[in-house]
Amino acid sequence: MGERGDSSSGTTTRLLQTAAEDDGNSDRKSSERPREPWKGEYVKSIVFAGLDAIITCFSLISSISASTRSSGHVLVLGFSNLVADAISMGFGDSVSASSEQEVIIEERKVTEWDVINQRKKEQSELINHYQALGMDCNDATMVVNIFTKYKDIMVDQRMIADKGVLPADQEVKPWKNGLVTFASFMLFGSIPLLSFIILIPFTDNDSIKFVSACLASALALALLGVAKARIAGQNMMFSVAVTLFSGSIAAASAYLVGWMLKHVTGLERVDE
Repeated sequence: MGERGDSSSGTTTRLLQTAAEDDGNSDRKSSERPREPWKGEYVKSIVFAGLDAIITCFSLISSISASTRSSGHVLVLGFSNLVADAISMGFGDSVSASSEQEVIIEERKVTEWDVINQRKKEQSELINHYQALGMDCNDATMVVNIFTKYKDIMVDQRMIADKGVLPADQEVKPWKNGLVTFASFMLFGSIPLLSFIILIPFTDNDSIKFVSACLASALALALLGVAKARIAGQNMMFSVAVTLFSGSIAAASAYLVGWMLKHVTGLERVDE
């Protein structure tokens, strides 16, 4: 017993020393640890629903402003479109998340049957997968033999290797994803419309209201660009620039279409 304990202790010590040496080499190769992205169950739904809401709502404002120059039309159509799109986005996110979970669960049932009834074939394919990733044949065989003792782990590994699918997260509630998407869309989509509401007591000039909506939308897009950079681990300035550029292109296109339709259909004569 004493010799076995000494042997085990010595093996553990050697492993720890090897790990420490590897860490030291890694430190020399890279002195600065990369930043971790933001983590959170609903962060992506909030950010990307917000981006979609701002661009969609501001594009609508641009097209209405180019065609009618009426703040009343902007508010009525803007908020009605905002609510309709928010419901559609929230419902779509919920259905999409639910469908994805159901597909993964069904795929897992198939993989589980294969692991139970075609064990040798599944083991061989998993060994080949690990070898393709660069693992030594003996190490891959040893790892797969260990996984074979634990059916659930073996099934999960085959799901990842064969179908590129992670196990379904049973704690994820699709209706919560839909609710978060709806709330985010409503919140951020309201920002371009706030300038029209806030400036009602101070001015009747629709051009001033439209410019203020441009500034509010640009600020919101920039903030969401920062959030997107933190989530994806991108360069912050690049992410902000891309977000602002995409919003500008969408708004300019909507404004141009509204302006062209106004002149093609003769709406400018009706306004006069």
